Amino acid sequence: MTVAAIQRALLARGYDLGRAGADGDAGPKTIAAVTAFQRAAGLVADGIAGPLTVKALSSVAVAEKRAEPDQPAWLTLAADEVGTVEGIGKSNNPKVIRYFADAGFTGIKDDSVAWCSAFVGAMLHRAGPKPSGSLAARSYEGWGVGLPGPVLGCIATKKRGNSSWQGHVAFVVGANKDQVFLLGGNQSDAVTVAAFKRSEVTAYRWPADVPIPVLSSLPATIAGARSGVSEA
Repeated sequence: MTVAAIQRALLARGYDLGRAGADGDAGPKTIAAVTAFQRAAGLVADGIAGPLTVKALSSVAVAEKRAEPDQPAWLTLAADEVGTVEGIGKSNNPKVIRYFADAGFTGIKDDSVAWCSAFVGAMLHRAGPKPSGSLAARSYEGWGVGLPGPVLGCIATKKRGNSSWQGHVAFVVGANKDQVFLLGGNQSDAVTVAAFKRSEVTAYRWPADVPIPVLSSLPATIAGARSGVSEA
């Protein structure tokens, strides 16, 4: 089967491939959908459409219950960026500048500009969903659809200080009754996982065109998560 044929088979079974659909490009959404299908079909869930997976996809007799991917594609992409840091002094890290470009701000060439929203926008753009189109962190408070609580990979916005507009935005990777763990950019000038007070969160949001996953438990603690990071 071609990549496009595999994508059409996945779409027919209800898997979400984003707006691109069966475009013949085996991107993150396609890999996540293949992995979910393999898990549901009792196959090795490696995201590779080998002979057994192709055979199962080709069979109209396969009875499966759709399984959600372990995490959304944008979070998988974001996790690969952990460890990225701003350039030292007047130097600029091209990876951070690329975040601005992918978020729609090609004119920004200075990584000292606050980039938490650029990071979120870049990961969304690369995975398929349309970002907020703003570098204001709290622009995501009205983006997509709201969630009653944290979900793996959802976007969390938080207030910063007593400002009515300053804030921070990142992806949820864990939570407990007191803290929320966020994977984000510009967390002490780097892409890290950090812990924040749950009381500071102003919204949990999810892309409007992506099915909302069933609410499930999140890790209550994340090893190595930093506290007291700067968000400016």
